[in-house]
Amino acid sequence: MTEVAFWILTALAGGRQHGYAILRDVEQLSAAAVSLRVTTLYATLERLERYGHVRRAGGETVDGRARRYYELTEAGHQALASEAERLAARLRAVESRLAAPRAVSTSDCSTI
Repeated sequence: MTEVAFWILTALAGGRQHGYAILRDVEQLSAAAVSLRVTTLYATLERLERYGHVRRAGGETVDGRARRYYELTEAGHQALASEAERLAARLRAVESRLAAPRAVSTSDCSTI
């Protein structure tokens, strides 16, 4: 799963949203590490729709502008849960290594 898809699915896990709200939510959830362009958002949403991970959930016109709403499907929820478990396993592995005593190499010693 791409990072962009991960963040979009994560945003939609909070409930039905329109495109601009997804953009804002992704930026907030990622602590501003990810800032999507509109073209990237909609291209990714179309791909996620083809995979069955999201679906269009209505639309409306606000101040003369069309808003398309999207929501997570059950398949999208499962894909996101699987990705979360994969990331959690990676986190456990690195935490285990970081907690283990480090072997001292000869380059770390000032005297031999």
